Amino acid sequence: MKELEINHVYKDYKLGNKSKFNALSDINVSFEKGELVSIIGESGSGKSTLMNLIGGLDSDYTGEIKIGGIDLKTFKEKQLDDYRKKKIGFVFQSFNLIPHLSILDNVTIALTLSDVKESVKLEKAKTILKKLGLENQLKKKPTQLSGGQKQRVAIARALINDPDIILADEPTGSLDSATTLQILDILKEIADDGKLVIMVTHSEKVASISSRIVELADGKIIRDEKNENYQPDLKETKLIEENVEKTEKPKKEKHLSIYSSIRLSLHNMWASRTKNFLMALGVTISLISMILMLAFGSGLTSYIDSLAQSYASPTIVTVSKSTGSADNPMGAIMDLISPTAYADGEIETVVNDINTYLDENYSDLEFRVDADQLDYGFSTLTAAAGMGGNASATINFDVDGQEKSSGIFYLYTTPPYYTEEQLLAGTLSGGPTQDETTGESIGQIMLSPKIAEEMGLENIEDALGKIVTVKVSYSINNVPINIDEKCEITGIVDVNMFATSLVMYVDYDYLASLVSKQGGTLAPTSFYIHTDSESTTDIINNYLSTTEGYTGSVENQMASMFSEMMSTFSIALAIIAGISLIVAMIMILVVLYMSVSERTREIGVLKSIGARKRDIKKIFTTESFLIGLFSGIIGVIFSAVVGGLLILLFNSLLGFAPLTFHWYYFVLALGLSVVISVLAGLYPASKAAKLDPVESLRHE
Repeated sequence: MKELEINHVYKDYKLGNKSKFNALSDINVSFEKGELVSIIGESGSGKSTLMNLIGGLDSDYTGEIKIGGIDLKTFKEKQLDDYRKKKIGFVFQSFNLIPHLSILDNVTIALTLSDVKESVKLEKAKTILKKLGLENQLKKKPTQLSGGQKQRVAIARALINDPDIILADEPTGSLDSATTLQILDILKEIADDGKLVIMVTHSEKVASISSRIVELADGKIIRDEKNENYQPDLKETKLIEENVEKTEKPKKEKHLSIYSSIRLSLHNMWASRTKNFLMALGVTISLISMILMLAFGSGLTSYIDSLAQSYASPTIVTVSKSTGSADNPMGAIMDLISPTAYADGEIETVVNDINTYLDENYSDLEFRVDADQLDYGFSTLTAAAGMGGNASATINFDVDGQEKSSGIFYLYTTPPYYTEEQLLAGTLSGGPTQDETTGESIGQIMLSPKIAEEMGLENIEDALGKIVTVKVSYSINNVPINIDEKCEITGIVDVNMFATSLVMYVDYDYLASLVSKQGGTLAPTSFYIHTDSESTTDIINNYLSTTEGYTGSVENQMASMFSEMMSTFSIALAIIAGISLIVAMIMILVVLYMSVSERTREIGVLKSIGARKRDIKKIFTTESFLIGLFSGIIGVIFSAVVGGLLILLFNSLLGFAPLTFHWYYFVLALGLSVVISVLAGLYPASKAAKLDPVESLRHE
């Protein structure tokens, strides 16, 4: 049986004007093992076209090409890939070595595609390279070799899988005469070892050493003759030992493994390390910004929540009236600007509703309006806040004999859950006391630290004991209330939420008595329920959270407002960071797409030695995965470092750090980095896999 039979083969190329060019016409020829065949002819005669058809690089023809009696036309795509991998070895005029791989890796690449065991792969490659005189060049790159050495590496790569046919396209076209003879001797030795060697050449001198010459002209065979002077050199030791596996029971076909794909990808990435570093840097910056934005949003929200919790008691529930949209930032703002007072009998209705809810939730506790279980409170944002407050409130004080005045930003009756912990200095104030000097009744108030600044004092403690005049103008049920009272500053309250504003705290009963003197009745804007346990508090708070028209304390309202605003702000920042990730994704896509163009010939070489479309996809997809992985890891590390530095900086400047890092931020960032990189790499990988091997090998 002939090793290779070609029967009535025609090949046409389609031209741009829809016409056809006949490259091969009725080719009929056969070859046997051990032949060294030279196919000669002028340029355009069809030599390279015939070689591409024999090598399985081009399947668009009519006729039969039989290998071992099997027609290549019957082969599916995967079978053609295996055919090129096992049956064919290519040797090219321009060597087509992969520049960023070592000599050893260039030779073993075909075995890598078959997932051959590493030790076996290295042993076979080293043996062939040694026989070709390249045992000292294993770690060098192709650019470090001479032309003859490069061609011997190409021959070693062609032989590594022990193919039956060697196809050499102008194997000596780029070599000097001395090196040409060396390469021809090697090819002759391969043929003498029993392989079918087919050379395409322009040179009659090269053809003269062949055992057979086939000449083409205008796509037809015009000469086919044997060289009667050809003498095979039969040696006991072959250039490559026959693959024992061929005589054994066929094993399940193996392909490019994940490990080998990663190894190849790392080589490719290192070869373009500057470009890949800049690409990874863009992704890294996007990830750092995203993590920091999330950390700032979470940190500020947690800080606000912790402040609200510090002004709360586990056994006191605050019930304030709401606009019905307190879960909305603007609703919370309106509740602060214009607190709604309870009407007569309304508190009793609310308490009864709460009692019903408690009963439904298996609680025996019952509250009554006339019992000691309830306290009342009043608050309002004043005109001094510049936000349309319901009251006008000022505080007058003496500074070095001069009378000065300051507007009160917020008027607030002291909640029952306030303790000494809420004070920066002084003691909690109660009702009115007696001035020891004059014997007059005098009120007690607490103020925020801003009072020290207003009075020109260096320390807030210096404000304690000062006598000031408080003036409040307020209208209750169309009854104008004008309060003008002397008061003693007994405490300085820690009001982080109003740190830059003057806030006054006064006892509710005392304020109610002052309003009563003016002929009015102070209508509470909130009331406080003293519960028996934290669980009861949670039940009531749950009721309030699901009931429209009610909300918690001022602190909780502010915390809710700022939390909502920070949540919205954090999402906005995260979206901006997400947009930067999309830009990074587009950047990766563009760079990988350009990489496909730059490595077109490399892709053609891989296909010529049996790489499947899936293998090409796997290599490029693995590269994009690794870019995403490395970018993510670097981004996570740098985010942690930058975050740690920011925490130290904020702690030293502010005494607290408005950043909270959760582990899932880093996992999310790493996952996003990998996902966007892989997604960006899908199109370039698909394009690389679809490249035509013939056109790829011609690419400059």
